[in-house]
Amino acid sequence: MAKLNYVFTSESVSEGHPDKVCDRISDAIVDLFLGAEPLARVAVETLTTTNLIVLAGEVRGPASITKAKIEEVARHAVKDIGYEQDGFHWAKAEVQVHVHNQSADIAVGVDAAGNKDEGAGDQGIMFGYACNETPVLMPAPIYYSHNILQSLAEARHSGASPGLGPDSKSQVTLQYENGKPVRATSVVVSTQHAENLSQEEVREIVRPHVLNVLPKGWMCPEETFYVNPTGRFVIGGPDGDSGLTGRKIIVDTYGGAAPHGGGAFSGKDPTKVDRSAAYASRYLAKNVVAAGLADRCTIQLAYAIGVSKPLSVYIDTHGTGTVDEDKLSLVLQRLVDLSPRGIRTHLGLNKPIYARTAAYGHFGRMPDADGGFSWEKTDLVDDLKSALGL
Repeated sequence: MAKLNYVFTSESVSEGHPDKVCDRISDAIVDLFLGAEPLARVAVETLTTTNLIVLAGEVRGPASITKAKIEEVARHAVKDIGYEQDGFHWAKAEVQVHVHNQSADIAVGVDAAGNKDEGAGDQGIMFGYACNETPVLMPAPIYYSHNILQSLAEARHSGASPGLGPDSKSQVTLQYENGKPVRATSVVVSTQHAENLSQEEVREIVRPHVLNVLPKGWMCPEETFYVNPTGRFVIGGPDGDSGLTGRKIIVDTYGGAAPHGGGAFSGKDPTKVDRSAAYASRYLAKNVVAAGLADRCTIQLAYAIGVSKPLSVYIDTHGTGTVDEDKLSLVLQRLVDLSPRGIRTHLGLNKPIYARTAAYGHFGRMPDADGGFSWEKTDLVDDLKSALGL
């Protein structure tokens, strides 16, 4: 029997967190290649530390995309985040580009040829999840954690809070009663700040952002509202701690409220099922919940490198479903081709839409007019109900 009364915590990190800087750079490079060639292949990782950016990986794309162009895109990403600090500066940091052509062995397994359909770019398992705790059908703790940091970032970029730095983290703990979130029991926000600001001043800068994000009456007690608990956070970003692409995968997804397959998203083109199949499984799960077929839905997809069709499609509605899960699985597979090519075509993934995903979660976002966050659409609802005779 599912536990109904409990507390649950999720964290988020901002666009200026060292790992998220790396995700942003890697995804900006994915966009660079897909903008020039929609079928380009990209797998690029980034490492950052004090005034150093190191890029490594494999690509297949136009010769016009030179190392100099890749470096330019990396610097622009850092500038857009807002790093102009002595220890990490978009213009002054050294950028090393160690990017080579994609392995021919991988290309043979993945590319379509003759009667062979395009295969998955790697083996692996991917999970999607949705629940009815929030309007965007995301778990509430990660949803509010993201929104607090987005609010702070907007204030920083607009100039409304010039004392804030790019690097920040949040953590929200919610009380659940009868399986539903009802209030925050604690909120933690750590944010980089100007030298001249005291801990109490930073606390009062942060407070309205938390109050505005949480539902009315949900604010935690004052004694469990923690802002910069160590008292000082002036040195931050890659100068304070090294960063790596793909090191915040739980922040990227469901905040620990659902399983994760283990593969990172950022820096990968959509032939990599780590990314595209995770988006597809979220898309399917969200449409199941949006259709009123379950309060919660977890979907797992599994793939083998070079094989086009998923090896398994697993659905769990956690005892909240209104239709048979096996039947639901068959209907979803009829509605959406879950081969790598089918997913990319259905969701329109071969576009430069990925830099925007690098911070504040890949899920629970509003679909963009240019195709960004297409996996957040609920356009399968009517087809699902019709196929199930509802």
